[in-house]
Amino acid sequence: MKTYLTPEGKKELENKLEYYKTVKRAELSQAIGIAREYGDLKENSEYDVAKEAQAVLEAEIMEIEAKLRNCIIIDKKKIDTSKVSIGCYVKVFDKKFNEEVEYKIVGSTESNPSKGLISNESPVGIALIDAEIGSIVTVETPVGAQQLKVLSIRV
Repeated sequence: MKTYLTPEGKKELENKLEYYKTVKRAELSQAIGIAREYGDLKENSEYDVAKEAQAVLEAEIMEIEAKLRNCIIIDKKKIDTSKVSIGCYVKVFDKKFNEEVEYKIVGSTESNPSKGLISNESPVGIALIDAEIGSIVTVETPVGAQQLKVLSIRV
């Protein structure tokens, strides 16, 4: 599966991967070593917890590596601002709440709705992709149907 990333998002993932591989691995290795010293591994809950944390970390490392291997970097210079696409900012008027809101459409890895970063795979993202300025899209959300009018698109 392809992962869409901004250059900043890719750098963030690379930094996270490096941190996990160097700092977190070393911390967990040390925790496992300490827990091992407590004796019988069959009844050693500290050891079990540390090993489980190590397995979770290794799975996360593999997931990040796969995302980086299969990512598509969004080139700001190639974004067509005649319609909403991944990597652009879109200002909309939300009719239900009578307010203007600006979102940045990003890949799911970088999504953070509280910061206005909306995934292209979210209901709002799906509705907005390919919309043009002046278009009105309807989005089904947990709070009911919302109508959003596209006011502007920029990089």
